[in-house]
Amino acid sequence: MEQKRYVRLIPRLDIKGPNLVKGIHLEGLRVMGDPAIFAKHYYENGADEIFCMDVVASLYERNSLTEMISQIASNIFIPITVGGGIRSLEDIKKVLDSGADKVSLNTAVIRNPKLIESAAHRFGSSTIVVTVEAIKQPNGSYLCFVDNGREDTGVEVMEWVRRVESLGAGELVITSVDREGTGEGFDLDLIKQVTSLVKIPVVAHGGAASVDDIAKLVTETTVNGIAAASIFHYDLVAKQSTIADPTAQREGNTSFLKANRSFAKIKPISLKDAANRLREMKVVCRAL
Repeated sequence: MEQKRYVRLIPRLDIKGPNLVKGIHLEGLRVMGDPAIFAKHYYENGADEIFCMDVVASLYERNSLTEMISQIASNIFIPITVGGGIRSLEDIKKVLDSGADKVSLNTAVIRNPKLIESAAHRFGSSTIVVTVEAIKQPNGSYLCFVDNGREDTGVEVMEWVRRVESLGAGELVITSVDREGTGEGFDLDLIKQVTSLVKIPVVAHGGAASVDDIAKLVTETTVNGIAAASIFHYDLVAKQSTIADPTAQREGNTSFLKANRSFAKIKPISLKDAANRLREMKVVCRAL
């Protein structure tokens, strides 16, 4: 019997206030539209999970997505991971009570690694995701950053992921800040190193420009999931202008929408088309 591989396709929704936004290197955020509408579309088209990130949570030291997550969770029935500004066990409980299935931790656990252990004990390892914002150094090593890649922690990525696993985290999301939003492809070296060191699931994020990048990632690494934003968002905006109405009263940088532009390096693709490409490679995801 032919052995099949399962890889999750996970649209990532970066959220600022009421808006879905997208940037480059986690900066220069452009307004894309209504996060709830995007989430519902991705659910209906076969996403395995949805990853919602409050990208300005560090400014306020709290996650502001609970009301939005309640709205999103009432319309979709796949796992939702929520991250940004989650600092304590109480914060985790609040986000889970709002409808999230998993929480993504970064800054708080870099500063207090024991929070991973406490959270895993109270809520279960499968609920605790640690996101690593990695930036490659001139000597070839990778360091962990926080605050959307702005603050260097001095923590070496490979040492950190091993510790994260030992403390009880159930999953890792590895974001290449260097590649995020650039359309330059995944940092395969980073992902290969991380997956060789841990046994817990690893989700790759940052750099996908086309379905070929997704195929290459799956072929050359043992990654368990793929979190992507630009290639799915741009496809949806191009096909359904009502998803991101440029006449809507939205705050922030809406010039991108109003001009109906895309990003030159990105070759947008739908979730279903990405899943079909994976199917050709004997890889299964929910979209099939």
